[in-house]
Amino acid sequence: MKAIAILGEQNIALIEREKPEIKKGEVLVKIKYVGFCGSDLNTYLGRNPMVKLPVVPGHEIGAEVAAVSEGVPESIKPGMACTVNPYTSCGHCPSCRNGRPNACQFNQTFGVQRDGAMAEYIAVPWEKVIVDNGISPRNFALVEPMSVGFHAVSRAKVIDLDIVMVIGCGMIGVGAIVRASLRGARVIAVDVDDEKLELAKTLGATNTINSRTEDVHARLQEITNGNGPDVVIEAVGSPITYQTAINEVAFTGRVICIGYAKTDISFTTKYFVMKELDIRGSRNAMPEDFRAVIEYMKRGGTVIEKLISGIYAPEEAPEAMKHWVANPGKVFRILIKF
Repeated sequence: MKAIAILGEQNIALIEREKPEIKKGEVLVKIKYVGFCGSDLNTYLGRNPMVKLPVVPGHEIGAEVAAVSEGVPESIKPGMACTVNPYTSCGHCPSCRNGRPNACQFNQTFGVQRDGAMAEYIAVPWEKVIVDNGISPRNFALVEPMSVGFHAVSRAKVIDLDIVMVIGCGMIGVGAIVRASLRGARVIAVDVDDEKLELAKTLGATNTINSRTEDVHARLQEITNGNGPDVVIEAVGSPITYQTAINEVAFTGRVICIGYAKTDISFTTKYFVMKELDIRGSRNAMPEDFRAVIEYMKRGGTVIEKLISGIYAPEEAPEAMKHWVANPGKVFRILIKF
């Protein structure tokens, strides 16, 4: 069967590998669409310290059930549209014991710590398969990245009285904007691209700030009557955006960190204490976050076409990645269609 592998820095190729055989309790999943995400881009650029090359990328999955084995519940049937929870959990580490398997100490995410789903077929435990014929395989490929943004809003415990600033309007940031808006919060979207900011408005952002052309501090003071946002969700992973989050959040506010910074960051740490901040990490997503995104999509809550920057055949994967490298600010999601 066909598969895509990142072989080294800026070296991605179409390869052949054996079609997997399912064991007891497993489901054979026929891949229809897989999204390239930021971790795949960093792997391609040689900037992902968690990956071991060569690797098959891909954990944003839109697929259908091809076959089931003994021990799979009757609710999962061949032909059903599905996605796959791409994380693992050991069941024994502190995260798992505390009911937060999304942050398992020994997690292995598809396409990072183990081979991913950018292939014609994958075999997975039935517990990881999420089926729903109300969602198309193409749209299912967008569920995982949006669920990461949904999870960040849950970590922030956002309510309808909050003003929430989301820094970064990529797919994960979009998920955070949608979820915070659904909870009734006032949302401020921050990005460097006006097209992304316009889309953020259609998805629930009340205000937008272009941090390349506007004074972020001045605009926030204006929007929040001098108080700053109650919640800041950092979905970029750069020193500037992390520092902005700490500097601009309101006293007793919550800062939620999603983005992985590539370098060490210096902070004015007095704000941690003076503001009595809650600073929380947000990693991956919980099953309920996946379900929430699916229900949102089933209600027709988002314009899917605007979130898809391009659909490529497997043979065009190198071209797709080069396009993303050349246009980093313009890409929401690139899908590979098998």
